[in-house]
Amino acid sequence: MLDLKNKSLGKFEVAEEIGRGSMGTVFLAHDPFSSRNVAIKVANPEQLQDPTQGKRYRKMFFHEAKVAGRLRHPNIVQVFDASLEDDFCYIVMEYIPGDKTLYEHIKPGNLLPLEDVVRIAFKCARALEYAHRNSVIHRDIKPRNILLTDENDVKIADFSIALLFEPEATETQVHGYVGSPLYMSPEQILEAPLSNKSDLFSLGATLYEMLTGKHPFAGDSLPAIIQKITEQPHVPVCEARQDVPAVLGHIVDRCLMKNPDDRYKTGLDLAADLSLVYSHIELLEEEVSNDDKFNLVKELTFFNEFTEPEVWEVINASGWQEHNPESRIITEGDIDSSFYIMVAGEVEVRKGEQPVYVLKQGDCFGEMGFIAGTERTASIITRTPVTTMKVRASLIERASLQCQLRFHKVFLSTLVQRLSHTTERMSKLGYQ
Repeated sequence: MLDLKNKSLGKFEVAEEIGRGSMGTVFLAHDPFSSRNVAIKVANPEQLQDPTQGKRYRKMFFHEAKVAGRLRHPNIVQVFDASLEDDFCYIVMEYIPGDKTLYEHIKPGNLLPLEDVVRIAFKCARALEYAHRNSVIHRDIKPRNILLTDENDVKIADFSIALLFEPEATETQVHGYVGSPLYMSPEQILEAPLSNKSDLFSLGATLYEMLTGKHPFAGDSLPAIIQKITEQPHVPVCEARQDVPAVLGHIVDRCLMKNPDDRYKTGLDLAADLSLVYSHIELLEEEVSNDDKFNLVKELTFFNEFTEPEVWEVINASGWQEHNPESRIITEGDIDSSFYIMVAGEVEVRKGEQPVYVLKQGDCFGEMGFIAGTERTASIITRTPVTTMKVRASLIERASLQCQLRFHKVFLSTLVQRLSHTTERMSKLGYQ
C-alpha cells in the first residue's frame, strides 16, 4: 500500500490520501510556491515494475499529463506538472474538494433534478467540444470521470487513454481495446477508427443513466453488453422514465445512435440543443395536463389537416405559455426564431405604436423570425389573457418526416396569407 502521508514529493507537501484507482493513488498536497492545494496522482509502483505490463502502464500514466496538460477549460481538470522522482511517477493536478463524481447520482434513489442533469450535460458537451477542437478524444467518458465541485460545477477528469490526433503523439498513445465497456461506442468496441462522435455516445450513455437510474446497455456479461451496444436498440429514455420531456429524450436517443453519422456532429451542436431544454423543463410544473393541451389544440384551424399523433408531436415540440393582458410577447427589433400559435385570447400587432391588426384563437404569428431568425418587424401585445404554443424550428426537426411535411405545408400557407393581409393593411395605413 502506497503511503506518502506527511511526506514530501518534490516541492509538494503531501497531506493525505483522497482517492485510489486503477491508474494510481491520489493525494492532497500543498504547493508552497503558489500557496495552493493540489491533487497528486502517484503511479502504483507494483504496476510500474510489472515485467509484462509495466511499460504500457507507464505510457498511459504520462500520456494523461501530456494530453490534459495542453487543455485549459473551466470544465476540465487542469494538469500543472508531471515528474519522475526516485521510484515515483506522479502528475500534479487541480484539486477538486469533496471527491464527488456523477457516479453518486446514477442510482434511482439519488438522481439529480432535471435542471441539474441538463446543466451538467451542457457543460460536459462544451468541454468535449473544446477538447475535440484541440485534437483530443477522451475515450473514457463515464460517471466516475466527471467530477462535481462543492458548487455542483463540472470537471472532466482522467485523460490517461485519450487519443491525440497528432503525428508526433504516436509514441505515447495507447491503442487497441481500451476504455470502460459499458460506456464505449460501437466503433470503439469494434476497434474501428474513432472520431469526436465516440465521446458524444459515451456522454449520451452517462446522461441516460443520470435521467433513469438505469444503464441503456446493461447486461449480465461482457459479451451481452457488447452485443447490446453494437446491435440492439436501447429502450428510449421517455419509456424508461415517463416525466422526461420528449425533447430531452430525443437528444439522448440521438447521442446513442449506432451509426456515428446519425449522432450529433459536434459537442457544440449537442450543447446548443441542450440549451433549448431549459424552457421545456418548465412544462413539468404547469397545471395544464397534456390531455388538456391536446383537447384545446386539436380544434384549432392550424391543425385541421393533422392526424392525432402528429398533433401530439407538435405539442411535444412546443412550449406552453400563458400571458396576462398588456403583456409583450414579441418586441419589434428583437431577434427570435420562435413561431407562435394562438390557443386562446387576443393579441394586437403593432408597428411602432400603430395598431395594425388583431389576432385571435387559431391564428399564428412570428413566421418570418421562424424562417430566417431575423429582427422582428412588429410587436405583439396581448389584449386579453392569452395562451400560446411557442414552436422552435430545431425541435420540429425531430418530429417524424410526415409531421414535418404537414407542419411546413400549413406553415407556408399561413405565411402567404399573412404576407398578403399585412401588405394590404400596411398600404391602407400609409406604410411603403
